[in-house]
Amino acid sequence: MVCFGPVSIPQSDHSPSFPVRRVAGWQAIASLLIAVIAGWWAGWHGALSALLGGLINIAAGVVFAVVIALDGPPSAAATVRTALRAEAAKIAVIVLQLWLILTTYRDVVHVAFFSAFVITVLVSQAAILVRD
Repeated sequence: MVCFGPVSIPQSDHSPSFPVRRVAGWQAIASLLIAVIAGWWAGWHGALSALLGGLINIAAGVVFAVVIALDGPPSAAATVRTALRAEAAKIAVIVLQLWLILTTYRDVVHVAFFSAFVITVLVSQAAILVRD
């Protein structure tokens, strides 16, 4: 228990990286499921496109967590700055990866790629809402 004046908040038994692992795990499972469906539908390039679309959000989430972990915000203002910096890094990683994949992978299956990308975004939001 952590006590903040009259309010006590129970601490989780999980490590601080637990939400990152949980979200990345859910995103990986969703990506694999979409890759299986896309592979059946469009072949090898469909499966690879779906995996790449899902990996974009997994990598962006890891970058977000690393930026948050690197700063030890001592104040509310520093916490907000850290959160904004982490979100900016996450968006930059997403944009860079989207550009890199779409310009270099000529046989990308766009439906599979963007489906996995969008679904992993939605899965990350759902995984965060689940209680420990």
